[in-house]
Amino acid sequence: MKKEPSWDVYRSFSAVLREGSLSGAARVLGLTQPTVARHIDALEEAIGAALFLRTTGGLSPTEVAAELKPYAELLQTTSAALLRTADGRRGEVRGTVRISASEVVGTVHLPTILAEIRRRHPHVLIELSLSNALDDLLQRRADIAIRMVRPEQQALLAKGVGVFTLGLHARRDYLERRGVPETMEQLKAHDLIGYDVETSTLRALAQRYPALSRSAFALRVDSDVAQLAAIRAGFGIGVCQTVVAAAEPDLVRVLANEFAVDLETWVVMHEDLGSNARCRAVFNGLVEHLTRIAMRAPRL
Repeated sequence: MKKEPSWDVYRSFSAVLREGSLSGAARVLGLTQPTVARHIDALEEAIGAALFLRTTGGLSPTEVAAELKPYAELLQTTSAALLRTADGRRGEVRGTVRISASEVVGTVHLPTILAEIRRRHPHVLIELSLSNALDDLLQRRADIAIRMVRPEQQALLAKGVGVFTLGLHARRDYLERRGVPETMEQLKAHDLIGYDVETSTLRALAQRYPALSRSAFALRVDSDVAQLAAIRAGFGIGVCQTVVAAAEPDLVRVLANEFAVDLETWVVMHEDLGSNARCRAVFNGLVEHLTRIAMRAPRL
């Protein structure tokens, strides 16, 4: 490498990877297409290798580009974290806080909570990322995360807020039409809603509950929100949080004594942010409100 490229070059490289074209990258970055092209040329010259191949569908990353991608993403997330940390005055509850949460938590529980936090702290700006990735905090993709698993990393501050139970639920009219299963074995006669891509966690769940293996599902989708929408629509029987279903009169829990999965829930942030006023304020607000929700969550 002849000389170290500027940050703008890496930023353009990341944008082209995401958008798949020079024009798309230029649009999201607020630059001209020739400028982005010059940045890519500069990076290719610096590393001595081609990064993209031109195809009818746009720009296709080379093997070299694929190898560089995680490092470019890390640069971008680190830059964003730096700007969030610098945003606002020390000791003031002011600036941007980025929160990572699962789809259901982010769409069902957090809107009301974040509205209250915003009322308490009107100078705090919230960025919400819906993700189940456990490495969000260590890679600084988020300041605070809400996770349904106990964190093990030493560099994190964590506060347990309680247990959220998963149960089997269906819409009332579906059960009136198809009957209420009395055993897990009777689920074979029903339209089940479940996952598509199998993970180690889901494999363990299927071993514990063989009736809920992938082959049994009439609808397979990896989005928790899509599964919840299908349950609400009366498609069939699926898994959702008992506290969510309890708030909807049309949803009925089935086989409560046969199926219950308790998820310890934690609010987590990197220990470096423990003295940051705005992060601490948002952290405490999340802990307070999620604890209340967990306390009213039905178990059986």
